[in-house]
Amino acid sequence: MKKWIEKQFQLSAYGTAVKKELLAGITTFVTMAYVLATVPNMLGNAGMDKHAAMTAMVFLIILTSCVMALYTNRPFVLAPGLGSVGIVASMITNEGISPQVAAGVIFWSGVLFMLISFLGLREAVVRVIPVSLKHAVSAGIGLFIALLGAKSCGLIVAVESKNNLAFGNLTSPQVLVCLIGFVILLIMKVRKVPGDMILTIGLTTLIGIPFGVTKLPEQFLSMPAGLGKQFMSIDFIGALKFSYLPFLIALFVPDFFSTFGTVLGVGAKAGYLDDDGNLPGIDKCFKVDAVATSFGALFGIPCMTTYLESSAGVEAGGKTGLTAVFTSLCFGLAVFAAPLALIIPSAATAPVLIFIGVNMLSGMRKINYDDFTECFPAFLCVTFTIFANNIANGICVALPAYLILKLAAGKRKEISPVMYILVIVCLLYFYTIR
Repeated sequence: MKKWIEKQFQLSAYGTAVKKELLAGITTFVTMAYVLATVPNMLGNAGMDKHAAMTAMVFLIILTSCVMALYTNRPFVLAPGLGSVGIVASMITNEGISPQVAAGVIFWSGVLFMLISFLGLREAVVRVIPVSLKHAVSAGIGLFIALLGAKSCGLIVAVESKNNLAFGNLTSPQVLVCLIGFVILLIMKVRKVPGDMILTIGLTTLIGIPFGVTKLPEQFLSMPAGLGKQFMSIDFIGALKFSYLPFLIALFVPDFFSTFGTVLGVGAKAGYLDDDGNLPGIDKCFKVDAVATSFGALFGIPCMTTYLESSAGVEAGGKTGLTAVFTSLCFGLAVFAAPLALIIPSAATAPVLIFIGVNMLSGMRKINYDDFTECFPAFLCVTFTIFANNIANGICVALPAYLILKLAAGKRKEISPVMYILVIVCLLYFYTIR
């Protein structure tokens, strides 16, 4: 087994070991364990069987993440994109579209992914994206992760009356536990304690008990629900109506750019990118992501995509696909011990997400600030990722700005013909969300 692991994952070549990959895998799991509660509940509120949805989701996480690990040897974990889940839930509840048709729309968006990915067009698109924007994507994702962490524990809240973000109640138990956890993490980082992130999450979870933030479950084990009618409850033909095209685009474009951004962002953090900001073998990652989306639709699960929380495993030292395998094993155990897995509060994972996010800003130093046509679109990419609360939105704002500035500066030769197509796609995307 040891020889097979070394041959498959090349641990020595990446300067890592099984123990380090295990800790990284567990770290990734605990930072994204919230999907065990959020995704089934969102789908359940849309009228689906949330217990069957949870079983299907965990099965898909395990299968697709292991395929990603074995095929690409990258520490990327897949799960349903929350944005996509929200879109599908809205299609069912607000638009009156049946879950079967919604699943069909997801399926065809995945087919579109596969066509683009297997024809090599997706990798070509990534290579057309300028280096400055690739670094900006990584930084934008970093701030997005940090904001997610801060919002999850109530440190940052949306103030409806003022239409802005602000500090939450800084004396609330959730915020206090988060701040204590953040101090613990900083001390561990400075002291270079092995397994600092997973230890921080564990200690913060324990600290949350007397604060009433960590809720102990009545039972620790439970049997997973069956899939019931979840599998193959899909309307392939009904989803092809022209009126559903906006929903197809709304699912496809964010998933396309979010996956591209996440893979590059996490890849940059892991040190995978070359001098041109490209990720070797990125086409393999795209292919797995594309097939996963269509396959997940067969179970009624929205757009399986590469998760931002994979960066937590990378920050914890994960370098290979073995990290994703260990994360998958954790999810496999969690489906039997869901009550136990769900005791980890957001306040315990928030410090880790905030630290990772801020740390990812380092890529901004590689941007050429002497060239306005390079640095300003990069700035837009980062800021609108936060302002518009979506990675895809940041990229779709930056690309048209980049094109306009290059043309205005007389630098037409620096623009690839593919860039014009990308800008049209961006404008079409904005039209669908108007």
